[in-house]
Amino acid sequence: MISAFSGKEMKTTFFLLSLLLPNSGLGAELSAAAQGEISHLFSYLEKSGCDFHRNETWYKGNEASAHLRKKYQYLRDKGLLSSTESFIERAATQSSVSGKSYQVRCGASDIFDSGPWFRAELTKYRKSSANHSFKPSTPDDARP
Repeated sequence: MISAFSGKEMKTTFFLLSLLLPNSGLGAELSAAAQGEISHLFSYLEKSGCDFHRNETWYKGNEASAHLRKKYQYLRDKGLLSSTESFIERAATQSSVSGKSYQVRCGASDIFDSGPWFRAELTKYRKSSANHSFKPSTPDDARP
């Protein structure tokens, strides 16, 4: 007998299956920029002073980062990541075991879902990187 799955159950089932399937070669290689952004997100979590909630337990940033690094490495090795956004979606928003959302709490502040928290930092990082990117000088730049 076939039972009906809710949307959340179906999403969790497909996610778990994607983790179990061997690399099909469909995933794109992560760019150097994406790898740098993901590295920044790990560092940001570690240095944020925030706590990270997963599977009914609160963890310090460095412990949470270590867990997410393992998920990142697994997904990367399987070719299942194509961008920083795919890392956030596949590794940093919910437990692949329980399907429960990860959360972040910084001090006495409100508790936030981790996906929007990581995306907000990614947006800030990209804006900051764009403002500090190398701009070659031209003869016009030397004019008073």
